[in-house]
Amino acid sequence: MLKIRRIYDDILSVDQEALKQIKQILRTRFSDVPPEEIDQISEKLRNPFKQRFRTILLIAETMRRRVQGFTMLLHEPVIGFCYLDWIATAKGSTGGGLGSALYDSVRAEAVGLGAKGLFFECLPDERDACDDPTILKQNRDRLRFYERYGARPIIDTAYENPVKPGDTCMPHLVYDGLDRTEPLRLRFARKVVRAVLERKYAAYCPPRYVETVVASFRDDPVNLRPFRYVKPDAVRTTVESRSLEQIALVVNANHDIHHVHERGYVEAPVRVRSILKVLEPSGLFARINPRLFAEKYITAVHDSDLVNYLRRACKEMPEGKSLYPYIFPLRNKTRPPKEPSVLSGYYCIDTFTPINKNAYPAARQGVNCILTAASEILAGRRMAYALVRPPGHHAERRAFGGFCYFNNNAIAAQYLSAHGKVAILDIDYHHGNGQQDIFYRRSDVLTISLHGHPTFAYPYFTGFEEECGEGEGEGFNMNLPLPEKLDGACYLKDLDKALRRIRQFNPQFLVVALGLDTAKGDPTGTWQLLGKDFEANGRRIGELGLPTLLVQEGGYRVRTLGSNALRFFTGLAATGAHPQTKHPPDKERLHGVKWRREVTSQDPERVGRLVDLTGFFHPEEVEVARELVQERLAKGDLSGYHFMMAEQYGRLVGYTCYGPIPCTQKSFDLYWIAVHPDFHRKGLGRRLIVETEALIRKSGGNRIYVDTSQRDQYASTRAFYESCGYRLETVLKDFYAPGDGKVIYCKEMLTEQG
Repeated sequence: MLKIRRIYDDILSVDQEALKQIKQILRTRFSDVPPEEIDQISEKLRNPFKQRFRTILLIAETMRRRVQGFTMLLHEPVIGFCYLDWIATAKGSTGGGLGSALYDSVRAEAVGLGAKGLFFECLPDERDACDDPTILKQNRDRLRFYERYGARPIIDTAYENPVKPGDTCMPHLVYDGLDRTEPLRLRFARKVVRAVLERKYAAYCPPRYVETVVASFRDDPVNLRPFRYVKPDAVRTTVESRSLEQIALVVNANHDIHHVHERGYVEAPVRVRSILKVLEPSGLFARINPRLFAEKYITAVHDSDLVNYLRRACKEMPEGKSLYPYIFPLRNKTRPPKEPSVLSGYYCIDTFTPINKNAYPAARQGVNCILTAASEILAGRRMAYALVRPPGHHAERRAFGGFCYFNNNAIAAQYLSAHGKVAILDIDYHHGNGQQDIFYRRSDVLTISLHGHPTFAYPYFTGFEEECGEGEGEGFNMNLPLPEKLDGACYLKDLDKALRRIRQFNPQFLVVALGLDTAKGDPTGTWQLLGKDFEANGRRIGELGLPTLLVQEGGYRVRTLGSNALRFFTGLAATGAHPQTKHPPDKERLHGVKWRREVTSQDPERVGRLVDLTGFFHPEEVEVARELVQERLAKGDLSGYHFMMAEQYGRLVGYTCYGPIPCTQKSFDLYWIAVHPDFHRKGLGRRLIVETEALIRKSGGNRIYVDTSQRDQYASTRAFYESCGYRLETVLKDFYAPGDGKVIYCKEMLTEQG
């Protein structure tokens, strides 16, 4: 059994192995292809600017992941055409309809991309153009195959003319109209031919040849060769416009065992049924059965005592009964009570998330679902949706609440993080306090939450903008608390802020906590998002072009729940199947940087950590950097130390320490400048210098001195100062140690007064 799927990049190990097999197919089946062209396949996937085409790679593989064939399609979105670059099968894999299956997939992709035509080259089938009988037969077989789809060579042009004297067997340019009824127009054809010759064959076709070929297209419509092998009425018309790859759908089939029959308890089984009723007939999804996963994946993000408590407490509850927390350990959290009716409050954050017999089994099966969906992503599928309940994003490392028992998003992110960086985007109406708590001190998982402001929305005590992470995780938690009244247009602006942060983080995977309680009329929310807004949000998220796992969270207005979900996935699939060009991270490298002059009580530790991370300073120097901040906190301006801090999304990424030189009139010392290693060679150091010089100039200073070591390790530092306009003033030989002198630079400036 064969499966055809798309490979987007070479990040996943499963795709790396497939690319190796593809390259081997090319080497064995096409010995005349230059090795460098074969080696560039991975780069073409990563870099759409390589030939100014977007590369789409489809493979046919067995269940054991042996690649039997592949096809590579080049997409030109501005002109609106596709070019079939390769279609090949492994040796011994011909027959059985593999070629037809691959070409059918190519046509479906081209239609899905909105292409106005599919073009490719095919060697000639005329005896006077190819005198080798074996090759001639192969060429005729190929053109006969393509004619079955209505694809025929373009004629009456100079496309087949030799580029160099002596070139023989020049190919036809073949056009497949993809069952479009209108003919091939001249203006469009000329643009296509120019793009193909100037981009794909830039190193082979000189400009004069390109102009000659383009000018040779004179007929409008362009002439196609009459059918030679197939009768026109036998042409296949089977192109489908939907995406080739469906979204994996994993459903918690046993979710309905968890059903609290109490007035006002909105987290009910009807939620899942309402969504499935609309999604399943859409054709967007492929149902996948959940598999069993070990408990270790849960305890990787939750304390084992919480997991053990939930398992035991739920098992001990009588059928049909629920226990609600009502006493909470505000005074002594280190001494848990023994009474079961009281112990629930030790682990819970609210009074409305019950312990009952089926809460644990339902939540446990939900974990199996999300890990099954995550494993589909690791197996190469681009999108997967875990439709589960109970939800999970309010469950913290050692606490449950908000209808949530296990944090499905965090468990999935932890599972995926073994293979690369992960971003969690929480678009539920309520703050994703669970994943914030779990990943707050980590930098490999970025957590972002758009939610109602905690002044009015659950969980009330978390979700403030200043909660940015701690330690290594500083700057890797982003909260966007939003106002109580909000429509779709305003929401989209804040979603764009979150997506820009994700692009800057440049993760390998995206986990979306899909809350549909942002909808107009939801009983747990106050916002006004409509179906069109959900579709726009899905489209924006899909434009990230990342392998994406979606995990169901809130959404309680049953009347519109299914339709809103479908609109969201329609938007997601529209771009997720054909993702937009990834934004190069360097282009947004300083996005989100904010500047401040005041120091805070947290800054001594943050500065020390930053200075230590640079790797340039000894422990005693790191301690001096801390002490200068502490002195500023204690004495203010009287300390003589002033600071310029650069923060990105709450993380300290650079700073300067400067001050007036005692007993001088207008001279200042730049005591420290440090930049986080993630921002080296990205312009932050230069911006810090510019901002600091502006402050010194405003204070009346006109000379700035800075010093550094003479050692080779500091060559880049010296070059940096010189590039910023600092000139060498003097060298104090052997100042730091024998052979290690102090290099002093100076920069003269005009004051603001002139």
